Amino acid sequence: MYCSNVILLPKMGDPVAEYTSRLQQQEQDIHSLTSEIESLKNPQNLRSFSHLDGLREENAKLKYRLNVLKRSLQEERSRCSKTMMNINQRLQEIFGEAIREACPDLENPPLAVTPNQQAKFGDYQCNSAMAMAQMMKSKGLKVNPREIAEKIQQNIPDNELIEKTEIAGPGFINVHLKRSFVSKLLTNLLLNGVQPPPLESKKKVVVDFSSPNIAKEMHVGHLRSTIIGDSMCRLFEFLGYDVLRLNHVGDWGTQFGMLIAHLQDKFPNYLTVSPPIGDLQAFYKESKKRFDEEEDFKKRAYQCVVKLQSKDPAFIKGWNLICDVSRNEFQKVYNCLDIQIIERGESFYQEKMTAVVKEFEAKGLVEMDEGRKIVFAQGQQIPLTVVKSDGGYTYDTSDLAALRQRLFDEKADIIIYVTDSGQGTHFQVVFAAAQMIGWYDPKVTRVEHAGFGVVLGEDKKKFKTRSGDTVRLMDLLDEGLKRSMDKLKEKERDKVLSTEELTKAQRSVAFGCIKYADLSHNRINDYVFSFDKMLDDRGNTAAYLLYAFTRIRSIARLANIDEAALRKAAETTEVLLQHDKEWKLGKCLMRFPEILQKILDDLLLHTLCDYLYELATTFTEFYDSCYCIEKDRQTGEVVKVNMWRMLLCDATAAIMAKGFDILGINPVSRM
Repeated sequence: MYCSNVILLPKMGDPVAEYTSRLQQQEQDIHSLTSEIESLKNPQNLRSFSHLDGLREENAKLKYRLNVLKRSLQEERSRCSKTMMNINQRLQEIFGEAIREACPDLENPPLAVTPNQQAKFGDYQCNSAMAMAQMMKSKGLKVNPREIAEKIQQNIPDNELIEKTEIAGPGFINVHLKRSFVSKLLTNLLLNGVQPPPLESKKKVVVDFSSPNIAKEMHVGHLRSTIIGDSMCRLFEFLGYDVLRLNHVGDWGTQFGMLIAHLQDKFPNYLTVSPPIGDLQAFYKESKKRFDEEEDFKKRAYQCVVKLQSKDPAFIKGWNLICDVSRNEFQKVYNCLDIQIIERGESFYQEKMTAVVKEFEAKGLVEMDEGRKIVFAQGQQIPLTVVKSDGGYTYDTSDLAALRQRLFDEKADIIIYVTDSGQGTHFQVVFAAAQMIGWYDPKVTRVEHAGFGVVLGEDKKKFKTRSGDTVRLMDLLDEGLKRSMDKLKEKERDKVLSTEELTKAQRSVAFGCIKYADLSHNRINDYVFSFDKMLDDRGNTAAYLLYAFTRIRSIARLANIDEAALRKAAETTEVLLQHDKEWKLGKCLMRFPEILQKILDDLLLHTLCDYLYELATTFTEFYDSCYCIEKDRQTGEVVKVNMWRMLLCDATAAIMAKGFDILGINPVSRM
């Protein structure tokens, strides 16, 4: 029979890692013991054993051992203080165990635990009983959901978190948390900073985002991909994953023959003197016009493509020159938006494409279609064209080669593609083909397209300039800087901030507002780009949140309390949560880990924006109702400071700062 001893804590090493390891081991032990106990309960298993009394005795021992492990696990959770607890996840564990005990014969019972929307009904709510009753009904068992709720309630194990539970309506279980325990969690936050929850394993994540085309301007579609992809990377990085940020730029193809041919004509000495290509967009338009109108130029452009693909040094030099001009322009955008990204363009995968086609051919998955080589993936109506009729490769081939490299060379556990939703069908077929050939199992490796909608102008049409041209990103960012400075001067911040502080505030507001306006909308939907709305300091905007954050950070300065004093207070002062607004704020702060978990599951970043807005408004309610600082009405001097409320201010600022960091927004101390 299975039996486990509690693992001794090593004397050396990182305590958090050691505690996490012990937690994981004990959770495995509990799972094994529970499975064995359930097996012994099954009469069919018992028929094959003659010593029934002995088995029952062993069963009792296992149950005792299981309870010891559960208590030990609970103690370890309390000691693992540097990480932030996901309260919702912990409640799911508690109710999951209660549901299994209450209805052991129900296979895969539904588990639904959510924050309560109305405080009078408690803090969280378990809504599993109604769905369980429906499952039983489908099996011919008629059971009242309220009776199921009562059974679940009776089987809730001892835990550190729940003060009491109440059954309401047809079978809702309302959960009231222990305020003293939430207070301890807040103290941990104040002492250790905003730490991610424990990570089961450090997975490798590849995020493919931004991806502009060489020799073309970055436009608002690239802005969305860049902002969303960067924020996803920041989330994975904060949670402890190994993240590779990839920029799959369009740096190969027939258009480069056209560009190199035009380069040879316009700057014949380009091999010895660096050509002064100031406006690459204009250069591209000139070469495209010639390609469309001049037959001789068109033939020469195709010859240049052949030379480039054969790696002729002179043509590689011209290609590199054109790529470098584009890279410099892209980097201006990335510098403004504080984006870190590694370029790995289509050219990187050229030599890998031949091997990919051969692999599909070797497995009999390639069909001929009017000279093309195509692949039909299982369940897909549209084929992939892996070789064109002229023998060239396509985007399909390139994307298959890129996916294979990320799976086998990078050994990625999670691969995310951040592009517009219009490419959804393409990626669906690519992923299906990769699964068909056996490159990955979707149950083991997460490969996902995170699509997004288009950016609209205030006329609700596709966002363009008045002349109908695509909006240049640098023009857009420059306009943001101008408008944010106008806003700051309108609020007379130029009269109280130094020149350096004003410039920092200008950049923080401009780029923060542009990012937040994008991220605060569900990425799947289209959204209207409006400087007026995003710079409005009322409502769910970066402008409002940045000003709110600055005000929160200024409270300690008004009370003449420095960081050392706050640290000492966190070590010695209990964070009381007696007032309703204190309790509401405390609960809101501790929901941060579950918000991040939700985004990790669905990659929808507007959830974090909504949470930060809720946190800011909840803080305002708290600050309006609960004094933190008392001043003499005549002199204005601080006469009394409520230290535990000051700590709540500090905790709010810490969570908001981490939220801003994940969104890629850089707040400033004064605004």
